[in-house]
Amino acid sequence: MNEPESSPPPEVFAVADGLHSAAIHLLRRVRKQDIKTGEGPARLSALSVLVFGGPKTLGELAAAEQVKPPTMSRIVAGLVRGRLVKITMDSRDARRMRIRATAKGKRLLQKGRQLRIADLAAHLDTLAPEELATLGQAVEILKRLLERWR
Repeated sequence: MNEPESSPPPEVFAVADGLHSAAIHLLRRVRKQDIKTGEGPARLSALSVLVFGGPKTLGELAAAEQVKPPTMSRIVAGLVRGRLVKITMDSRDARRMRIRATAKGKRLLQKGRQLRIADLAAHLDTLAPEELATLGQAVEILKRLLERWR
């Protein structure tokens, strides 16, 4: 999506600021459940890219995670040791390797996701029904925004 020609009004910036802060704090809180998977955040994040985005080259994975290839090599080596990913030769270019999540990796990531969601649901359960409905509407608005955000 192209940048807008004019700057958004201050009330838009205020909502953006609040949403940004809330999103960061929410993610930090649910990530506390990740320790139960036995894997660190960098490995889980890379595994997530592979599970939801499909097989990637090391360079693609490094770019997706915004790290340098040597850093991603170390992350992938740990995932390989844990048998959470498998490296195969690229069918189109024998010089390239493709990294894909294994069934074990997919199960681990799903377990971590379930732990996060259960923790979040336990806290959402304390909201009044009207608040929960409003939050549900906000989630739908965010989904539509993200679909247009390219």
